[in-house]
Amino acid sequence: MKTKICIIGAGPAGLIAAIFSAAEGAQTVVVEANSVPGRKLLLTGGGRCNLTHQAEPRDLVRKFDEKGRFLSYCLHEFSPRDVREFFAELDVPTMVEKACPEQSRGDGCVFPATNRAGDVRDALLKRAGNLGVNFLFGRRVGNIVKENEMFAVTDEKERIFAEKLIIATGGLSWPKTGCTGDGYRFARRFGHRIVQARASLVPLVTLEKWPGQLAGTALSNVRITTRITNRKIIAEGAVIFTDNGLGGPAAQNMSRYLTDYLPGEDAPMGIIMDTSPHFEQGQLETGIIEFIGANPKRKVVNIIAEFIPKRLSVLLCEQAGCDEFMQGGCLKKEMRKKLIKLIKAVPLSIVRTGPIAEATVTRGGVDTTEINPKTMESKICRGLFFAGEVIDADGPCGGYNLQMCWSTGALAGSAAAEK
Repeated sequence: MKTKICIIGAGPAGLIAAIFSAAEGAQTVVVEANSVPGRKLLLTGGGRCNLTHQAEPRDLVRKFDEKGRFLSYCLHEFSPRDVREFFAELDVPTMVEKACPEQSRGDGCVFPATNRAGDVRDALLKRAGNLGVNFLFGRRVGNIVKENEMFAVTDEKERIFAEKLIIATGGLSWPKTGCTGDGYRFARRFGHRIVQARASLVPLVTLEKWPGQLAGTALSNVRITTRITNRKIIAEGAVIFTDNGLGGPAAQNMSRYLTDYLPGEDAPMGIIMDTSPHFEQGQLETGIIEFIGANPKRKVVNIIAEFIPKRLSVLLCEQAGCDEFMQGGCLKKEMRKKLIKLIKAVPLSIVRTGPIAEATVTRGGVDTTEINPKTMESKICRGLFFAGEVIDADGPCGGYNLQMCWSTGALAGSAAAEK
């Protein structure tokens, strides 16, 4: 089979790359190992598909930290506003979440109005089909070589010869959806450097065992801080205690920064968790004093439970050395200040992240210094393009990573069709 463009992978980046290339009139073939497209897409946002974030491109760029400069062009070319308009044209209206669980400061997360990830996937597939994109499902690519300026892609049934090749295979996270790291192998074959793949947006494992006693307890808003090479890192949002540490958006966002330095059993990474960031320390103390004044016979653990979950209150009182039967009226100033300090700054030691198989996204991938940011074309191999999570760029929770897939995929598809 011969074609103008061959795309490996039918995830979000591959699907939108196919649409943009076919819209330019380029004959496009998509090869997908799974029997259906977009398996990981169907799981995003808890099955609701947090497909982007309501933000200006310049704000998106900052969220990707040092990779923001590389992504700046594509995020401006195909912005969150463009994404919403694009899906509106596909009869998939979108809405902004009013109380977004990933963002402690309010709205910003964008979902399909139906709250169904399947609607997003199906709309993409329908548009691609209408544009004449040829999908080959259940076909795992085993080998790719370049012969006489053509890419020869060998799958389980045939060889496909293409003028241009777009690798959109994803990373290593959620391998049950088909993410196996094949794209890294193909990229290496053409001389590309692969930055080590690590888990990102994944739960954190603590050296301390006490979080396991609170497994399932959630806090809707915390602030986690740490310091890495003299840089203060802050992650805010919801958190949930797990059997061996912390999960939830705040912990997952912090994992982006810690993953490069873990595992660290010999030298764990220290973090501080403020369990009541909406109160300044002085405000919290005033509130507790006033509550004790009105309820002097109430147990201290129950008074603290007015500000944090009861199970956490019991544990922090225990750590502070406060008797579980002590009444508020008997609470000494020194013990009160000790408790307040602990509520505002719970120290924890992170020894590792959860495994990459449990990570929402992969940190690492094809080195961005070897990719042209204005086309997504390889600087090493002419006609080779990359899109989506296979690239070494990852963002926080909240729709940022899908936005990166849409932006890099749209750019790669358009650029491949034009050349």
